[in-house]
Amino acid sequence: MNRGVWAAPGRVNIIGEHTDYNGGYALPIALPQVVTCRARAGSDGLVRVTSRQHPDEQVAQDISTLADAEVAGWARYPLGVVHEYVRRGHRIPGVVLDLDGSVPVGAGLSSSAAVECSVAVALRDLFELPVSDDDLIDIGRAAENDYVGAATGTLDQSASVLCRAGHALFLDFHTGERAQVPFDLAAAGLELLVIDTNTPHQLADGGYARRRQECERAAAALGVASLREIADVADTERIDDPVVRRRARHIVTENARVLDVVARLREGRDPRAIGPVLTAGHASLRDDFEISTPQLDTAVDTALAAGAYGARMVGGGFGGSIIALTDADRTESIAAAVADRFGERGFDAPRTFVAVPSAGARRVPDAD
Repeated sequence: MNRGVWAAPGRVNIIGEHTDYNGGYALPIALPQVVTCRARAGSDGLVRVTSRQHPDEQVAQDISTLADAEVAGWARYPLGVVHEYVRRGHRIPGVVLDLDGSVPVGAGLSSSAAVECSVAVALRDLFELPVSDDDLIDIGRAAENDYVGAATGTLDQSASVLCRAGHALFLDFHTGERAQVPFDLAAAGLELLVIDTNTPHQLADGGYARRRQECERAAAALGVASLREIADVADTERIDDPVVRRRARHIVTENARVLDVVARLREGRDPRAIGPVLTAGHASLRDDFEISTPQLDTAVDTALAAGAYGARMVGGGFGGSIIALTDADRTESIAAAVADRFGERGFDAPRTFVAVPSAGARRVPDAD
C-alpha cells in the first residue's frame, strides 16, 4: 500500500468535561462529521501537508528537522503527529498529506483531535507500523500537548479512535476501562441537537491550562494524586482557596453525573431522564469551573425554555457549542428559538446540526 484515504471524527461529550486529565470519567459520542486524510508515501525525507480549508497554504518540511520546525497554525497538528511517530522510533521516509474536514473548527467539537487521529491512523496503515489503538491515542495527545502546546487530556483522541456507531463510549481514565453504551435516541423519538454558538475557542490560549493547574492544586490540597480519588463532594470544603475549591467541586460532581447517566442508559430507561443531569452539568461548568460565555448560557437557557429536556455546553469552554436533548419533532423549533434570541442579543448567528453517534477512525473508500 502506498496511498489511501482515512477519516477520523469529531466528538461531543454527552457528559464529562475536564474529567480526563483528573483521572475521571467521560461519555462521548463520535460525530458523523470527519476530517479526511488523503495520504501518499514518499521517499524524499519530506512531509508535505495541504488542506482544502487552507488552499493557499502549503507546507513542506524535512522530517529530520520537525523537532525545531517553526510552523504555526493548522499545519502544526499534522506535523506534530509525524514528529511523534519519528520520535518514537518509527521510520517515515516521506509522506504527502492532503486534509479535508467537515468538523467545525473552534466549536468545541474536537476538530484538532480529528486531524491528529486521521493522520495517525493513515501513517500506521500506510507504513504498516506496529501501533495499537492505545498508541494512536497517545500519539495524538502528545502531538497536541508537546508540539502544539495545548495541555489537553486523552478524551478527544479516545473518542475519535474508539467510538462505534449507535453507541456512547464510557471512559474511565484512571483504570483504562472502556465500554460501549447503547445510545439510540431515535428509537425514543429524540435527537441530540448541537448548537455551535459561532464563538471560536482556543485551547492553547491559557484558560484551559489554568484550569488544569487549579485541579492539580486542588488534588494537592486534599492529599490525593488526582481528584478522581474524591467521591464525596463535601471533602472539597477542606480546600481553603475558594477558586480552587470550586474547580474541585465541578470535577467531583461531574464524575458523579457521568456514572449517573451511564447507569440510566444501561438500565434501558427513557433517555429523557438524563436531561436534568445534562443541565446540572452546564450549571457546574458555568458557576464552579467558570468556562462558559454569554452565548453558551443564552443558547442553553433558550433551548430549555423552548422545550429541550436538558442542555449544556460541551468541550473545553470559553466558546464553542452546546448540546440539547430534544423531541425529534421539536428540534427545528428549538434551533429557531435560539437563532432568534441570538439575533435579539446581537450575537453572531449560530449553526446547528443533529449529532448521530458514529464510527471512529478508519480507512474509507477513495472517491477519486
